[in-house]
Amino acid sequence: MTLRPLYARLDGAHIEETPFRADDGLRLGLTRVRPGVREDRPAVLLLHGHTASSDMFLLPETRNMVEVLLDDGYEPWLLDWRGSCRLPWNETGRRYTYDDVALYDIPAAVRHIRREIGGRPLFAVAHCIGALSLSMSMAAGLVPGLAGVVAQGVFLTPKLAGRTSLKMTMAGELLRSRFDHIPVDFRKVGFWSRYTPLFALASRGADCPDPTCQILCNSAWGVGASLYVHDNLHDTTHDRLAQLLGPAPLWILPHLRRVALARSMVRWHQNDDRYRALPENALDHADRIDCPVLLISGSENGMWLDSQKLCYQVLTARQPQLDVRYTEIPGYGHLDAFIGRGAALDVFGHILEFLDEHR
Repeated sequence: MTLRPLYARLDGAHIEETPFRADDGLRLGLTRVRPGVREDRPAVLLLHGHTASSDMFLLPETRNMVEVLLDDGYEPWLLDWRGSCRLPWNETGRRYTYDDVALYDIPAAVRHIRREIGGRPLFAVAHCIGALSLSMSMAAGLVPGLAGVVAQGVFLTPKLAGRTSLKMTMAGELLRSRFDHIPVDFRKVGFWSRYTPLFALASRGADCPDPTCQILCNSAWGVGASLYVHDNLHDTTHDRLAQLLGPAPLWILPHLRRVALARSMVRWHQNDDRYRALPENALDHADRIDCPVLLISGSENGMWLDSQKLCYQVLTARQPQLDVRYTEIPGYGHLDAFIGRGAALDVFGHILEFLDEHR
């Protein structure tokens, strides 16, 4: 398997792709970004959302997360876990659940980074399903000793709108018999494909004429949510959304539906001894979280609603010893908190302030 190259352009920095496999042997992507001069910097592990990739932190058309971390004295590490669109596993190859990400992908990446950086601090900045999976890894005690965690969009207490949960259930039961995944690039599937009705449904009431934007911003792969505030995107970012987000596998929906119904990150594999290291319910083991946590969400998060505010309320009530904070970003949705044209001004400062306090 050949990992698709990153779309990054970073002046004066060295991008090092690491041959890397998860603990179950699956080939993943792990990228280290060094400044021009080697320094002993705190490291930051960046975790993307499902069907996205590390490209979301490296947008060349905006001031991106990696550039900001480098300028502030950090060494970014980017994990393309098995849900990355730089990898083929969403469309071909073995199927997986988020249990695999929490048990095999994230802990292996953390161990590898620690072998490379020695005793330097290691932070994690995670988005969406990357943050959900990280919460399960932390609740299982598989990634102890992080210097701090920033979770964007959702963390331990996922909360979907009722219509989104209903459409997710319908998609899981009705569409999975016909499709393995929902694509986002209409140019690849063509007008006469079996996916055309899905794109047609996504276009209903949409303000943007672009089919990829419609199925992402107006529909979120058919579940009726919105992934970003449209006006927050740079024109170049908007035009290459099909590069930044890949097809959504429908066979993952049962686990996602169980998570949404529980309003907690829960284990999918109940009777498989390979997954016994993971708790059945991550929220019940939140006392294993041993580092400060910053919860971030846009005020217009159309995917996970006020999940982060709920998480803050639950954690401060149940785990008063935990250093947990909540920051809401006015005018932002979900994905645009990282890929928005103004994210460096409106969002990244909150992240850096938190990291600098604990470095």
